[in-house]
Amino acid sequence: MKSNYDELNDVSRKLRLECLRVTFNSGMGHLGPDFSCLDILVTLYSNILNFPGGDLTHPDRDRFILSKGHAALALYATLRECFGDSSYDLDTFNSYDSALAGHPSNKRLSGIETSTGALGHGMPFAVGCALAAKLTRSNRRVFVLVGDGELQEGSNWEAAMYASAQQLDNLAVIVDRNNLQQGRFIEEVNTLGALEEKWLAFGWEVRPVDGHDIRAITQALTHFPHIEGRPTCLVADTTKGKGVSFMENNPAWHHKVPNMHEYELALAELGDKQ
Repeated sequence: MKSNYDELNDVSRKLRLECLRVTFNSGMGHLGPDFSCLDILVTLYSNILNFPGGDLTHPDRDRFILSKGHAALALYATLRECFGDSSYDLDTFNSYDSALAGHPSNKRLSGIETSTGALGHGMPFAVGCALAAKLTRSNRRVFVLVGDGELQEGSNWEAAMYASAQQLDNLAVIVDRNNLQQGRFIEEVNTLGALEEKWLAFGWEVRPVDGHDIRAITQALTHFPHIEGRPTCLVADTTKGKGVSFMENNPAWHHKVPNMHEYELALAELGDKQ
């Protein structure tokens, strides 16, 4: 575990710059979602997830599923930073025959547990992983990051109900609560209402957290599982486009690619040292 939170904040800033550069150069990407969840990913891979011997394929490794798969670039950048795996060649992102597709695919990369979009697929898969760990008496834990817009998919709530019924206390869902989805604010599309109360009603242990506070996220997950017999839900309050003022809370930046002027402004705001 890295206790130097200033260092990890600097890693997050560095990875935002990397995602910005790759998106600009490739002409494709989802900067708003990437910036929203980067602090969560950095915390998980630096302080929380257990990979015995640093092996991304170890059978007793913790599992992480990025259900909001459009933030794939943020995941690739984090895995490259934390493991130094040369197969995560960010310069090939979204190019022909690249292993680094616009959404994660588990066909060619270690560290990608399953192929995902943002369609409610990751949560049921995570429940299956957690149940398998229980049945095989493994101590591995399962973490899944879902978007709040994604929670409009009913499969998430079926999975949440089943996880509670099976007492999967080795499962944690982290909701990236940035209040936006593609094109609009979530409450303008299909209100989620009292989100924490919903998870409580499904029998989960629920904890709110600042999704950009690496110390707070670390503290919230360090002693996981929290309550025997209950899965955990962290509702992480985040800002879509975090770190660049004209991207923050702006629906247009769900998958907008910056022009040269916007790129230079974003570089300056993120403190590019080059």
